[in-house]
Amino acid sequence: MSILVCGALAYDTLFHFEDRFDNHILPDQLHKISTTFKVPTMRREFGGPAGNIAYSLCLLGETPLVMGAVGEDFEPYRQHLKRAGVDDRFIRTIRGQYTSQCFGIADRDGNQLMAFHPGAMDHATVNHIADVPQRIEVAIVSPGGHAAFLQHTRELHEAGIPFVFDPGQELPLLSREELNEIVELATYVAINDYESELMRERAGLPVEVLAGKVEALIVTRGSKGAEIYADDTIHLIPRVQMPIKPIDPMGCGDAFRAGLLYGIRQGLDWKTTGRLANVIGAIKVTSHGPQNHFFDWEKLRALYQQAYNEPWPL
Repeated sequence: MSILVCGALAYDTLFHFEDRFDNHILPDQLHKISTTFKVPTMRREFGGPAGNIAYSLCLLGETPLVMGAVGEDFEPYRQHLKRAGVDDRFIRTIRGQYTSQCFGIADRDGNQLMAFHPGAMDHATVNHIADVPQRIEVAIVSPGGHAAFLQHTRELHEAGIPFVFDPGQELPLLSREELNEIVELATYVAINDYESELMRERAGLPVEVLAGKVEALIVTRGSKGAEIYADDTIHLIPRVQMPIKPIDPMGCGDAFRAGLLYGIRQGLDWKTTGRLANVIGAIKVTSHGPQNHFFDWEKLRALYQQAYNEPWPL
């Protein structure tokens, strides 16, 4: 039995500009902007929600099956995932395409300019749920191309496989009708507080209505922790205070979702599942990039006990 992770795999190339953008951009010349930012530091990370979620699942001892489309430049990333323990049979290479690429530059004030090239992600419909030979116990559909997003949610529902609807940055691209359709098909929904407002505005689904349509609604609230709406109960999951200063939030939500999937697969109660997910997300923010953190069960148990003043229940 496997956990299936559908979504994008991407290279993230990140630059840091030591000055402020507004010192180099003339407000009255925006119609013909042409400028260069000297960036002395650069990092290239393995990213994309599917890869990020799968990486943390591997640290939990799982062998997740990842489903996505990548370009001819993917081989270093593939080897990284295989070393971690990912089942890569359904990471399909599209000839003549690049793997999805995100380029970002941040100035000293934290302002960001981003560019995203979808590349092979737009061909992710080559994968079908029916192609998977083994039993899938639970799945997650994370951002990975509009057409593939719709296709995989519908195919999972038709196959009777419970899945998490994780719209992320795909949410603004989905119509009101599509959002309502997917919610009707999904078993669980995982969103952050901003996305919960978008769901209310774009789909007419405030939290109290959305929670009544699925087995569980998970809403992350950043430094305020998380809320899980399930079984007519709101489980409040307090934040985790780490002994190490946070460094980089990129990929924190994906690490959290790995904890959710693990808890669902293991049949843990929602309070324990949410707390485990919070701990994993807190560990991630102490490392740069979405796939450079590390933990083992000894570290998880210790942090869980420290954060919630009770031992890991299993």
